[in-house]
Amino acid sequence: MNSEDAHLLIVDDDERIRGLLQKFLVRNGFLVSSARDAAHARRILSGLEFDLIVLDVMMPGEDGMSLCRDLRSKIETPILLLTAKGETDDRINGLESGADDYLAKPFEPKELLLRINAILRRVPAAEPTTVAPTVLNLGDIRYDIARGEMWQGESLVRLTATESQLMRIFSSAPGEAMTRARLVEELSRSGGQTQERAVDVQITRLRRKIEADPKQPRYLQTVRGAGYMLAPD
Repeated sequence: MNSEDAHLLIVDDDERIRGLLQKFLVRNGFLVSSARDAAHARRILSGLEFDLIVLDVMMPGEDGMSLCRDLRSKIETPILLLTAKGETDDRINGLESGADDYLAKPFEPKELLLRINAILRRVPAAEPTTVAPTVLNLGDIRYDIARGEMWQGESLVRLTATESQLMRIFSSAPGEAMTRARLVEELSRSGGQTQERAVDVQITRLRRKIEADPKQPRYLQTVRGAGYMLAPD
Protein backbone atom coordinates (compact mmCIF):
# COMPACT_ATOMS: atom_id res chain seq x y z
CA MET A 1 0.00 0.00 0.00
CA ASN A 2 1.26 3.52 -0.72
CA SER A 3 0.37 6.85 0.84
CA GLU A 4 -1.87 7.85 -2.07
CA ASP A 5 -4.34 5.12 -1.06
CA ALA A 6 -4.02 5.44 2.72
CA HIS A 7 -6.55 7.08 5.05
CA LEU A 8 -5.10 7.92 8.47
CA LEU A 9 -6.84 8.81 11.73
CA ILE A 10 -4.95 11.08 14.16
CA VAL A 11 -6.16 10.93 17.77
CA ASP A 12 -4.62 13.66 19.97
CA ASP A 13 -6.14 16.04 22.54
CA ASP A 14 -3.72 18.85 21.53
CA GLU A 15 -5.44 20.85 18.79
CA ARG A 16 -2.18 22.42 17.63
CA ILE A 17 -0.44 19.06 17.22
CA ARG A 18 -3.49 17.62 15.42
CA GLY A 19 -3.46 20.49 12.97
CA LEU A 20 0.29 20.36 12.34
CA LEU A 21 0.30 16.59 11.80
CA GLN A 22 -2.75 16.73 9.55
CA LYS A 23 -1.18 19.42 7.33
CA PHE A 24 2.16 17.58 7.19
CA LEU A 25 0.63 14.21 6.33
CA VAL A 26 -1.79 15.64 3.75
CA ARG A 27 1.20 17.37 2.13
CA ASN A 28 2.83 13.93 1.90
CA GLY A 29 -0.09 12.38 0.06
CA PHE A 30 -2.29 10.93 2.81
CA LEU A 31 -6.01 11.37 3.38
CA VAL A 32 -6.25 12.39 7.05
CA SER A 33 -9.05 12.61 9.62
CA SER A 34 -8.60 13.63 13.25
CA ALA A 35 -10.23 13.06 16.64
CA ARG A 36 -9.76 15.06 19.87
CA ASP A 37 -10.19 12.19 22.34
CA ALA A 38 -11.06 8.50 22.66
CA ALA A 39 -14.83 9.06 22.57
CA HIS A 40 -14.54 11.18 19.42
CA ALA A 41 -12.32 8.51 17.83
CA ARG A 42 -14.88 5.79 18.58
CA ARG A 43 -17.63 7.81 16.88
CA ILE A 44 -15.50 8.29 13.76
CA LEU A 45 -14.41 4.63 13.70
CA SER A 46 -18.03 3.47 13.96
CA GLY A 47 -18.66 4.84 10.49
CA LEU A 48 -15.30 4.79 8.70
CA GLU A 49 -12.45 2.34 8.11
CA PHE A 50 -8.85 3.54 8.22
CA ASP A 51 -5.54 2.15 7.00
CA LEU A 52 -3.64 3.32 10.10
CA ILE A 53 -4.36 5.08 13.41
CA VAL A 54 -1.86 7.53 14.97
CA LEU A 55 -2.83 7.54 18.64
CA ASP A 56 -1.55 9.76 21.46
CA VAL A 57 -1.19 7.92 24.77
CA MET A 58 -1.45 10.84 27.22
CA MET A 59 -5.03 12.09 26.83
CA PRO A 60 -7.55 13.25 29.46
CA GLY A 61 -10.29 10.75 30.19
CA GLU A 62 -9.60 7.42 28.54
CA ASP A 63 -5.91 7.24 27.62
CA GLY A 64 -4.41 5.90 24.40
CA MET A 65 -3.28 2.57 25.89
CA SER A 66 -6.82 1.74 26.99
CA LEU A 67 -8.29 2.79 23.64
CA CYS A 68 -5.61 0.80 21.81
CA ARG A 69 -6.40 -2.38 23.78
CA ASP A 70 -10.12 -1.99 23.13
CA LEU A 71 -9.68 -1.27 19.41
CA ARG A 72 -7.35 -4.22 18.98
CA SER A 73 -10.04 -6.55 20.34
CA LYS A 74 -12.38 -5.36 17.57
CA ILE A 75 -10.30 -4.32 14.54
CA GLU A 76 -6.89 -5.11 13.06
CA THR A 77 -6.11 -1.60 11.76
CA PRO A 78 -2.41 -0.82 12.39
CA ILE A 79 -1.88 1.52 15.36
CA LEU A 80 1.12 3.80 15.94
CA LEU A 81 1.31 5.17 19.50
CA LEU A 82 2.66 8.64 20.29
CA THR A 83 3.74 9.44 23.83
CA ALA A 84 6.05 11.58 25.91
CA LYS A 85 7.33 8.40 27.54
CA GLY A 86 10.31 6.81 25.84
CA GLU A 87 11.42 4.16 28.30
CA THR A 88 11.71 0.54 27.14
CA ASP A 89 8.98 -0.67 29.52
CA ASP A 90 6.58 1.91 28.15
CA ARG A 91 7.34 0.81 24.60
CA ILE A 92 6.72 -2.82 25.57
CA ASN A 93 3.46 -1.86 27.30
CA GLY A 94 2.42 -0.13 24.11
CA LEU A 95 3.13 -3.22 22.03
CA GLU A 96 1.35 -5.43 24.56
CA SER A 97 -1.71 -3.19 24.30
CA GLY A 98 -1.80 -4.09 20.59
CA ALA A 99 0.16 -1.29 18.91
CA ASP A 100 2.25 -1.99 15.82
CA ASP A 101 4.86 0.67 16.59
CA TYR A 102 5.71 3.35 19.13
CA LEU A 103 7.19 6.84 18.75
CA ALA A 104 8.23 9.01 21.71
CA LYS A 105 7.58 12.76 21.76
CA PRO A 106 9.18 15.04 20.79
CA PHE A 107 9.83 13.57 17.35
CA GLU A 108 10.74 14.82 13.91
CA PRO A 109 7.72 14.75 11.55
CA LYS A 110 9.94 13.00 9.00
CA GLU A 111 10.49 10.11 11.45
CA LEU A 112 6.74 9.78 11.92
CA LEU A 113 6.37 9.67 8.13
CA LEU A 114 9.02 6.93 7.88
CA ARG A 115 7.32 4.87 10.61
CA ILE A 116 3.90 5.22 8.98
CA ASN A 117 5.24 4.19 5.57
CA ALA A 118 7.10 1.26 7.13
CA ILE A 119 3.89 -0.04 8.76
CA LEU A 120 1.89 0.40 5.55
CA ARG A 121 4.55 -1.51 3.60
CA ARG A 122 4.11 -4.43 5.97
CA VAL A 123 0.37 -4.59 5.31
CA PRO A 124 -0.01 -7.27 2.61
CA ALA A 125 -1.51 -5.96 -0.60
CA ALA A 126 -4.81 -7.63 -1.42
CA GLU A 127 -4.00 -8.48 -5.01
CA PRO A 128 -5.65 -11.32 -6.93
CA THR A 129 -3.32 -14.08 -7.94
CA THR A 130 -3.69 -16.96 -10.36
CA VAL A 131 -0.76 -18.86 -8.85
CA ALA A 132 -1.77 -22.15 -7.31
CA PRO A 133 -1.51 -21.46 -3.57
CA THR A 134 0.85 -23.29 -1.30
CA VAL A 135 -0.96 -23.90 1.96
CA LEU A 136 0.38 -24.73 5.41
CA ASN A 137 -2.01 -26.59 7.72
CA LEU A 138 -1.85 -25.70 11.42
CA GLY A 139 -4.61 -27.82 12.93
CA ASP A 140 -7.88 -26.18 11.87
CA ILE A 141 -5.95 -23.11 10.67
CA ARG A 142 -4.81 -22.83 7.03
CA TYR A 143 -2.14 -20.37 5.93
CA ASP A 144 -2.04 -19.52 2.24
CA ILE A 145 1.59 -18.57 1.59
CA ALA A 146 1.02 -17.09 -1.86
CA ARG A 147 -1.78 -14.79 -0.69
CA GLY A 148 -0.45 -14.19 2.81
CA GLU A 149 -3.88 -15.14 4.19
CA MET A 150 -4.83 -17.16 7.27
CA TRP A 151 -8.15 -19.01 7.37
CA GLN A 152 -10.11 -20.90 10.01
CA GLY A 153 -12.77 -22.85 8.18
CA GLU A 154 -14.50 -20.34 5.91
CA SER A 155 -13.48 -17.37 8.06
CA LEU A 156 -10.50 -15.15 7.27
CA VAL A 157 -8.32 -14.62 10.36
CA ARG A 158 -7.39 -10.94 10.57
CA LEU A 159 -3.66 -10.37 11.08
CA THR A 160 -1.92 -7.15 12.02
CA ALA A 161 0.84 -5.84 9.74
CA THR A 162 3.58 -7.28 11.96
CA GLU A 163 1.79 -10.63 12.39
CA SER A 164 1.47 -10.88 8.59
CA GLN A 165 5.17 -10.22 8.18
CA LEU A 166 6.08 -12.81 10.85
CA MET A 167 3.94 -15.44 9.10
CA ARG A 168 5.67 -14.67 5.80
CA ILE A 169 9.06 -15.07 7.50
CA PHE A 170 8.17 -18.35 9.26
CA SER A 171 6.38 -19.84 6.24
CA SER A 172 9.45 -19.24 4.07
CA ALA A 173 11.26 -21.87 6.16
CA PRO A 174 8.78 -24.17 7.98
CA GLY A 175 10.44 -26.49 10.46
CA GLU A 176 13.48 -24.22 10.76
CA ALA A 177 14.26 -22.49 14.07
CA MET A 178 14.68 -18.73 13.82
CA THR A 179 16.51 -16.70 16.44
CA ARG A 180 15.01 -13.51 17.83
CA ALA A 181 17.91 -11.60 16.28
CA ARG A 182 17.09 -13.02 12.84
CA LEU A 183 13.41 -12.14 13.24
CA VAL A 184 14.34 -8.57 14.25
CA GLU A 185 16.62 -8.36 11.19
CA GLU A 186 13.92 -9.69 8.82
CA LEU A 187 11.27 -7.32 10.22
CA SER A 188 13.69 -4.38 9.97
CA ARG A 189 14.46 -5.28 6.36
CA SER A 190 10.80 -4.71 5.52
CA GLY A 191 10.84 -1.34 7.26
CA GLY A 192 9.83 -2.34 10.78
CA GLN A 193 11.32 -0.98 14.01
CA THR A 194 11.45 -3.64 16.70
CA GLN A 195 13.55 -5.26 19.43
CA GLU A 196 14.10 -8.84 20.53
CA ARG A 197 11.86 -8.44 23.58
CA ALA A 198 9.15 -6.94 21.38
CA VAL A 199 9.34 -10.01 19.10
CA ASP A 200 8.27 -12.14 22.09
CA VAL A 201 5.18 -9.95 22.49
CA GLN A 202 4.30 -10.31 18.80
CA ILE A 203 4.79 -14.11 18.95
CA THR A 204 2.44 -14.31 21.95
CA ARG A 205 -0.22 -12.38 20.01
CA LEU A 206 0.21 -14.54 16.93
CA ARG A 207 -0.09 -17.75 18.97
CA ARG A 208 -3.52 -16.64 20.20
CA LYS A 209 -4.70 -16.77 16.58
CA ILE A 210 -3.03 -20.08 15.67
CA GLU A 211 -3.00 -22.30 18.73
CA ALA A 212 -5.84 -24.16 20.44
CA ASP A 213 -3.85 -23.64 23.67
CA PRO A 214 -1.45 -20.68 23.27
CA LYS A 215 0.29 -21.57 26.54
CA GLN A 216 1.21 -25.00 25.14
CA PRO A 217 1.97 -24.14 21.50
CA ARG A 218 1.91 -26.99 19.02
CA TYR A 219 2.56 -25.09 15.79
CA LEU A 220 4.49 -21.92 16.69
CA GLN A 221 7.03 -23.55 18.96
CA THR A 222 9.73 -22.15 21.21
CA VAL A 223 13.01 -23.93 20.50
CA ARG A 224 15.19 -23.78 23.60
CA GLY A 225 18.34 -21.80 22.93
CA ALA A 226 17.43 -21.30 19.26
CA GLY A 227 14.35 -19.06 19.08
CA TYR A 228 11.04 -19.92 17.41
CA MET A 229 9.89 -22.37 14.75
CA LEU A 230 6.73 -22.85 12.70
CA ALA A 231 5.89 -26.56 12.67
CA PRO A 232 2.92 -27.21 10.33
CA ASP A 233 1.10 -30.57 10.12
